[in-house]
Amino acid sequence: MSDLVSLPEMELAAERIAGVAVRTPLVPFPRHPASAAGEPSLLVKAESLQPIGAFKLRGAYAAISALPEAERERGVVTHSSGNHAQAVAYAARALGTKAILVMPHTAPAVKVDACMTLGAEIVYVEPTSQARAETAAQLAGAHGFAMIPPYDDARVIAGQGTAGIEIVQDRPDVDVVLVPVGGGGLVAGVSAAVKALRPEAVIVGVEPELAADARESMGAGRPVSWDAEATGRTVADALRVQRVGDRPFAHMRAHVDGIVTVTEDEIRTSMRRLAREARLIAEPAGAVATAAYLYHRDELPAGGTYVSILSGGNVDPDLFLDVLK
Repeated sequence: MSDLVSLPEMELAAERIAGVAVRTPLVPFPRHPASAAGEPSLLVKAESLQPIGAFKLRGAYAAISALPEAERERGVVTHSSGNHAQAVAYAARALGTKAILVMPHTAPAVKVDACMTLGAEIVYVEPTSQARAETAAQLAGAHGFAMIPPYDDARVIAGQGTAGIEIVQDRPDVDVVLVPVGGGGLVAGVSAAVKALRPEAVIVGVEPELAADARESMGAGRPVSWDAEATGRTVADALRVQRVGDRPFAHMRAHVDGIVTVTEDEIRTSMRRLAREARLIAEPAGAVATAAYLYHRDELPAGGTYVSILSGGNVDPDLFLDVLK
């Protein structure tokens, strides 16, 4: 069986999440008054407008709603630094089951508080991918909870791919799609959907240069791990994943045309510009794709229409105020 999700699987996920996840708009990023004639346009896919403030609701709801009822009734467990945890909590509550969330003790308070408000139980662990995954697996085994992985799961990838379907439906002429890369679930699903519907479009993954394991992995032809101390340096907390998932990596090799990295200053400046110029709130990870367009155009393929995915807007208020200064 192929590790790659199909368009019919993503279309089924779109049916499952309809009325729960928002069909988010493509918001034009305003051109500078001095822009040259013929300057390509940038459209921002504002996933910050989801009920939980991030794209993760798509995959979490698609996965949990697909569980057999008896399995769902026992509860679900996941491991996440924040946005996926909140998505699982939201989806579980909507579907009438309990959620146990394994989170690093360094997770931003804004994300932890949101999970607790949704009624989820939180288990804190050390801020390593291994500690999170192992603890979640132990809880699943001991209590019979259904595991909802943050990215290395076909159901989750299919759910994230619904964003790609919407992009092509709304802009059939899209030339380049810029997608943040952490564990790889979003770029896996979006690239599979876009390539199925518009094969000539180019997919570019974007990550912080301080957590550039995906770029290294693509160069090596296999997933490469970075240690937690290295990825922990980036302000983009949602992209501190130490290694892309196996299933997402298979999608990346099949569908992703390149990886671009952005600096910490570029991430912060893009957050500020998204807020001031496009009226969109982006957390650091949510700003990386737009940063690639704004500051690395020379590394991107030519095109008339670019789409950057603003993956989330759950930013720590103190950080956001500092960025806006």
